Amino acid sequence: MIISLMFITGAAFGQLSLDSLTKALEKESNDSIRLQLLLALSTESEFSDYAKSRNYANEASVLADRLGNWARGRAYLRQAFLETMEGDYADALRYDLRCAALYAQEKDSSNLAKAYTDIGADFRDLGEYDDAYVYLMRSYLIAKTFRSGRGRIDSLTMLVALHNLGTLFRELGQYDIAYKHLMASSVLSEAIDDADGPAYTHDELGELYRKQDNYIKAEENLLMAASEARRRKIRFLLPRIKIHLANLYLDKGDFQKSLTYFDSIRIGQLSSTNKFLLAQCDLGTGRVQAKIGKYDEALEHFENSLKTSKELNARNLTLSGYEALASLYEIRKEYAKSLQFHKLHDALRDSIFSKSTQEKILQDQIRLQTMTKDVEIAALSQLQEQQTSEIKRQELVQNVLVVVSVLAIILLYTVYRSGQRRKRINKMLLDHQEEIKKRSMELHQLNQVKDKFFSIISHDLRSPMSALAGTLDLLHKKGITPEEFASLTQALRLQFNHTKTLINNLLDWTLLQMDKLKIQPETVNLFDVVEESVEVLQNLYPKNIQFENHIDQHLQGFADPNILSLVLRNLILNAIKFTETGGRVWVTATTSNEEIVVSVCDNGTGIKQEIQEFLFTKTSSYSTRGTANEKGTGLGLILCKEFIERNGGRIWLESEPGKGSSFHFTLPTAKSGTLASTLKSVAAH
Repeated sequence: MIISLMFITGAAFGQLSLDSLTKALEKESNDSIRLQLLLALSTESEFSDYAKSRNYANEASVLADRLGNWARGRAYLRQAFLETMEGDYADALRYDLRCAALYAQEKDSSNLAKAYTDIGADFRDLGEYDDAYVYLMRSYLIAKTFRSGRGRIDSLTMLVALHNLGTLFRELGQYDIAYKHLMASSVLSEAIDDADGPAYTHDELGELYRKQDNYIKAEENLLMAASEARRRKIRFLLPRIKIHLANLYLDKGDFQKSLTYFDSIRIGQLSSTNKFLLAQCDLGTGRVQAKIGKYDEALEHFENSLKTSKELNARNLTLSGYEALASLYEIRKEYAKSLQFHKLHDALRDSIFSKSTQEKILQDQIRLQTMTKDVEIAALSQLQEQQTSEIKRQELVQNVLVVVSVLAIILLYTVYRSGQRRKRINKMLLDHQEEIKKRSMELHQLNQVKDKFFSIISHDLRSPMSALAGTLDLLHKKGITPEEFASLTQALRLQFNHTKTLINNLLDWTLLQMDKLKIQPETVNLFDVVEESVEVLQNLYPKNIQFENHIDQHLQGFADPNILSLVLRNLILNAIKFTETGGRVWVTATTSNEEIVVSVCDNGTGIKQEIQEFLFTKTSSYSTRGTANEKGTGLGLILCKEFIERNGGRIWLESEPGKGSSFHFTLPTAKSGTLASTLKSVAAH
C-alpha cells in the first residue's frame, strides 16, 4: 500500500511547480506523502538554488528514518545525486553503497540492479576501474536475469549499465570494446523508445572520437549531444558536454574557442557549484594558457585545480594536475620543482594501484553482503515458483479425487513415480551445478592471480624505470647538483634492490607454476644458510639492525638449499622492512617429532590480527610500506608458503602490534628426510 502510494504521488508531484509543492508540504500531515513532497522539492530546486535543494534532501532523510527501508533508499539516492552534482564522488559512493545494502536486505532485485549501476559509475569517476567493472556487470546481469511480474526484463537498467561500461573502457583506452558497448546501449535505447538516450550516446561517442584524434566526428557528435540535451532539458548533462567540447578545441589548437567554453561552464556553475567540474575547467584553462605562453596564469589555474581535486579525493584529476605542473616547471626550466611533481605523480599512481587497507576491507564487506543478498533473492524467486507449481498440482489431484475416486490410486502412483524421477533429475542437476560452480570459482581465482601479477609487473617494474629516466634526463640537461644526484642515487639503489627482489620472486613463481622448478632436497647446515642470507641482506638494506643467529652450528635439515635460501631471505627481508633502525632480528630453530621448526623473529611494528589471515592468501597479496618507506608486493610470503609446502612443511606466524612478529616454518630433520627419500626411491624401483 505504501509503495503504491509512493509511485502515485511521485508521478503526480512531477507536474507541480515549486510554489505548489511548497504549499502542499505546509498542509500535508501524512509522513509518506511529505517525504515525496520533500524529494520533489529537492529535485525541482537543484539547479536554481542548490543550498535549498540540499536542505530539502536532509529533511527528507530525517523523515525517512521513521518510515523504514523503502524511504531510506529513496533519500540515499537523492543525497548521492546531490553529491554527484558537487563532484564529490567519494561521498556519492557512500550513499549509493548504503542504498544497495538496503535493497539487498529487502530482496528488491530491480532497485538493487539500479543501485549497482550508480555504484559502478561512482567508482569509474574516482578512477577505481576494477571495482567499477564488477558492479556494472552485476547490474547488467541482474537486470537481464530477474524479470518483473509481467515477465519483462529491466531494459532501461541494462542499457544504462552498457553505456557506463562503454565509458569505462573508453577511460581504459580500449576504444573498440567501448564502441561496441555504446552501440549496444544505443540499440536497446531505440528499442524501448528512450528519449534521453541519444544525448548521452552522442556525448560519449564524441569523447571517444576525440581520444582517437578523429576531431571531425568528435565535434559532430558533441554538437548533436548539446542540441539533444537542450531540447530534452537535460541540465545535468550539458556542463559535461561543454567540458568535452572545450577539451576538443584545445586538442585542435583553437585556444580561443576552448577558453570560451571553459568560461561558459564557470558561469553556469554559480548556483550549484560542481567543484569537480570547476577543477576540470581550471586544469583545461591552465593547459590553454601554457600552450600560448602565459605560464604564470597557467600555474595559478593548475594549483587551483590541484587543491580542489585533493579536497574531493579525485585521484585521477590529482594525477593529471601533478603531470601538468611537472611539465610546466620543466618548460620554465625549474627542474627541481619539476622533479618534485614527477615524484608526487609516481607516488600517487602507485597508491591508485594499491588502495587503503581499511577502506578496501570496508568496501569488500559491503560488497559481500549485497552480493550474498542478491544470490538469496535468486534462490527465493526459484523457491516461490516451485511452491506455486506444487500448489497447482495438489489442487488438480484433489479435484480428480473428488470427481473420480476410482482413479486416485493410479494418479497417486503416477505422481509418486514422477516425484522420484524429478528428485533424481534435480539431484543430478544440483551435482552438475555444484561442479560448474567449483570450476567457475577456480577459474575466477586463477584470473585474480593473473591480474595481480600483471598489475605487479606493469606497475612495480615501471616505477624505477621512470625514476631512472627522469634522473638521466635531468643529468643531460644539467638541472641537478652533485649533492642532489648523490641523494637520488641512494633512492634509486633502494628502488632497484626492491625491483631485483621482485623479479627474482616473479621468476621463481613462474617456474613453480609451470612445474619447471624441481625441488631437490638434500642435507643442509641451517646455521650456514642463515649466515649467508643475513650477510647478503645486510649489504643491500642497511638500517643498523642487530642480527642474531641462535641456531646450533651443527643442526642439519633436509631441504632444497636454493629454496631454503629464498624462504629465509624473504622472511628476514620482511623482518628488516618492519623493524625500526637500531632494532633486532634473530633466527632460532628447535627440533620436535622428527622435524625442525625454524623461526625468524623481530621486535618491529607487528601485524594486526585482522590482517594476518590475508598474508598467505594467493589472491589478496597484502602489502604495505615498511618503517623506512620500503615498498613491497605481498608476493614474497605467498612464495614462501608454496615452497615450504612443496618441501613437506608448514608455515605460520605469531604477531602482536607494537611487539614484533615471529614467522615459523618446518623442515624434516636430515635423518628423517634422508630415510623418507630412500624409501621413496626403493618404492619407485
